[in-house]
Amino acid sequence: MLKPAFLKDQALWDDVLQQSTDPHQFQLWWLGQSGFLLQWQGQRVLLDPYLSDSLTKKYAHTAKPHVRISERVIDPQLLQGIHVLTSSHNHTDHLDAETLQPILANNPAARFLIPEANRDFVAERVGCARDFPIGLNDGQRVSIGLFTFYGVPAAHNELERDEQGNCRYMGYVVEFGPWKIYHSGDTLWYEGLVEVLKPFQVDIALLPINGNDPARGVAGNLNTQEAVDLGLAIGAKWVIPHHYDMFAFNTADPADFVAAAKKAAQDYCVLELGDKFVTFN
Repeated sequence: MLKPAFLKDQALWDDVLQQSTDPHQFQLWWLGQSGFLLQWQGQRVLLDPYLSDSLTKKYAHTAKPHVRISERVIDPQLLQGIHVLTSSHNHTDHLDAETLQPILANNPAARFLIPEANRDFVAERVGCARDFPIGLNDGQRVSIGLFTFYGVPAAHNELERDEQGNCRYMGYVVEFGPWKIYHSGDTLWYEGLVEVLKPFQVDIALLPINGNDPARGVAGNLNTQEAVDLGLAIGAKWVIPHHYDMFAFNTADPADFVAAAKKAAQDYCVLELGDKFVTFN
């Protein structure tokens, strides 16, 4: 039986629509895997959404089956009024045509933020014009609506760049109002990551916890302890874990993260699928 969502489909979307547009409050919903919906003053950002079964279908009869263990929280057709979508890298759970195409079709004014290095691949997979996405590299920033995005290198498993020096794997720091949220994308802890992030004074760090097990046959991420340690090292006020409870072969137990966070006195929030984090100050 699939792990149920706290809110799903229309009930989830109704929750989004009913939230306050008070400038002193934002909301952040976990959509599963590394996907989040951020809303502030009525503007909405979708961070790395994966809202299909494309990977389960693709790998169904292979040595690496992507058996889903949780419900899809929302039909992408329901998502309206989206101002920005992001993709942190080219892996399908972060760049999924079956998710992105209906969202872009229903939100023609939405902007699409990607690593500049991935422009050609993104255009081919998503079926969009090559010049449509906004490309970002590390050390660069772009403002879209009420939000400013800063590019941060990610190591999945290595720091990789194209011939022009653009990062193939990235995370984003999203700044809006008085807040900064770091969405890691997929990354390991690499030398210099703390020094890049610490000056941002991140309020919320969205960090993967599924770890790095070569036996899985896929690139890895921070594990539960490393996510806590990174949150502490960069001075994050809160850490919210992600990249678990999607596929049976590549997950982690959030209870291990909670135990580590409590021991380290790192504030945290473990979200249920389709549930939200609301402004903490």
